[in-house]
Amino acid sequence: MRIVLENIKELVQIEDCSIRYKAGAQMKSLPILHNAYLVMRDGIIEGFGEMDDLRSEKLDNDVLVELDCSNRIVMPSYCDSHTHLVFGATRESEFVDRINGLSYEQIAERGGGILNSALKMEDYSEEELFDDAMRRLHEIAMQGTGAVEIKSGYGLSTESELKILRVIRRLKKESPMVIKATFLGAHAIPRKYWDDRSKYIEKVIHEMLPIIASEDLADYIDVFCDQGFFTPFETEQILMAGLKYGLRPKIHANELGLTGGVQVGVKYNALSVDHLEHMGAEEIAILKGTETMPTVLPGAAFFLNLPYSPVRNMIDAGLPVALASDYNPGSSPSGNMNFMMAMGCLKYNMTPEEAINATTINSAYAMGVEGMCGSICRGKMGNLFITKELPGYTNIPYHYASNLIETVILDGEII
Repeated sequence: MRIVLENIKELVQIEDCSIRYKAGAQMKSLPILHNAYLVMRDGIIEGFGEMDDLRSEKLDNDVLVELDCSNRIVMPSYCDSHTHLVFGATRESEFVDRINGLSYEQIAERGGGILNSALKMEDYSEEELFDDAMRRLHEIAMQGTGAVEIKSGYGLSTESELKILRVIRRLKKESPMVIKATFLGAHAIPRKYWDDRSKYIEKVIHEMLPIIASEDLADYIDVFCDQGFFTPFETEQILMAGLKYGLRPKIHANELGLTGGVQVGVKYNALSVDHLEHMGAEEIAILKGTETMPTVLPGAAFFLNLPYSPVRNMIDAGLPVALASDYNPGSSPSGNMNFMMAMGCLKYNMTPEEAINATTINSAYAMGVEGMCGSICRGKMGNLFITKELPGYTNIPYHYASNLIETVILDGEII
């Protein structure tokens, strides 16, 4: 089946050949075609160009859908490389606690935060978790997201971690989105192991990981390497175990302080280091020339009133940067990547071009799908969205709280 988009005002983020990511000054580059067309066949981008050249596509009679995109912008779907959207109950009581003056760390020390979600996870069946997660996937799809990484970590027991990862496996099969699964058993130390942390780490390494690997439940492994959670040494132990099962690392790093997470991530060739609210010159220098994508989570910084990562310094130093939502019930209860892109402009001093690159091609790299998502390129998946009538692409982050998306296409199908 073919879908043809015609009279596109701006076709954004086009590529003749797929690239891995954009870094430094390259992030200001955003190739665009005006008065363009795009052809998809069986879910794959088959061709695009200027409207005057549409006849050369030789469409024959197999076009089933033609969409007039006059005065509209067409963009590749956002890639959200950091979420925790399989969860049970929400945590609005902690939202009120923070308003009343408690910090994220204080809430965690009282058994709230991640531990609260893990405790509630025991009460939810796989079917309930799946239904809730499917609703959230539909929500973010209609906001422009076409690829998403989903982490476990709200289980903190073998049974519950497996339950979450099995739900993610089912989501992969039944959702039109591109989905990656990450094992985050090392999200926090459960209360009953507070007097002997090593026992829980042994459980992650010797009990959880072998089952996860045998059932092929995860694409990556992650550790919350930060103040009050896992030390760099503990993180290394867990990452080495994951690497033995072929799980490439991704790290929660430097959300709460300069605690060594970036250094561990680079040492173990992590695909990404995420959060980065705290970044110094040393961390920026260490990341230069590596294959590790610095990934900033504006939603968490905004919701928790944390410092904003020095993205401008990072880009000016030549680094790539990705933006992701951190969609979760405690620190970022939104997966709206339109808002994350706007935050990139408003709070991190990114240009619209840099913010679009950070939420498409760079965030695709941060979840290992840059070869199939993140840009308009022949041979890539037909994951994209069409806006309402707009003067230009800069209006998308400018109208930061408006839903400007008119049509969503995933895997070549209109949603």
